[in-house]
Amino acid sequence: MKLVVGLGNPGPEYRRTRHNVGFEVIDCLARRSGLSDAASRSRFSGLVLEAEVSGERAMLLKPMTFMNRSGQSVVEAARFYKVDTERDLLVIADDLALPCGQLRLRAEGGDGGHNGLADITRALGTASWARCRIGIDRSAVIPQVDYVLGRFTPEQEPLVAECVDRAAEAASVWCHRGTAAAMNQFNQRAAMPADPATPPQQKDPLK
Repeated sequence: MKLVVGLGNPGPEYRRTRHNVGFEVIDCLARRSGLSDAASRSRFSGLVLEAEVSGERAMLLKPMTFMNRSGQSVVEAARFYKVDTERDLLVIADDLALPCGQLRLRAEGGDGGHNGLADITRALGTASWARCRIGIDRSAVIPQVDYVLGRFTPEQEPLVAECVDRAAEAASVWCHRGTAAAMNQFNQRAAMPADPATPPQQKDPLK
């Protein structure tokens, strides 16, 4: 069983906010599997859908515990299905440190100041699980809490929509071929400059 988790906050007031982009990826992945929200069940302190993703049995989970307590939902599901979290858990979340629309996968690592990732590490007792980060930019003028709980600008919307599709595709590759294959395919693509004449940037510390 693969466990794919998208992070966000429950409730209509948080729908389509920057902090809920993980939920959007789960919804996209469900649609790709021919499923809808109507098929969701309330389990493991979250909403779950059982799907077949790239030939693999997968549980798609959206924790309903609010971001800061995401670990509760993840642990409940992982324990029930006896998931090997190092190999069979993928968590999808927003990332202020990445440009809007950029995607980055890692096999393990720190939380980067993300409260949802931090709580999952605390609850599992390990940071050795795959994560897919989706860039949402960082505002120099809007307080961080207000920014992540705000909605994407018209300029950001198409970048995020395309990245959500790529993240769902990356999750499909991860389910079938594992973390290394997904990293090789999607991190390289995300890191390519839009203009070949653009000078290379400094190495991203999250890679």
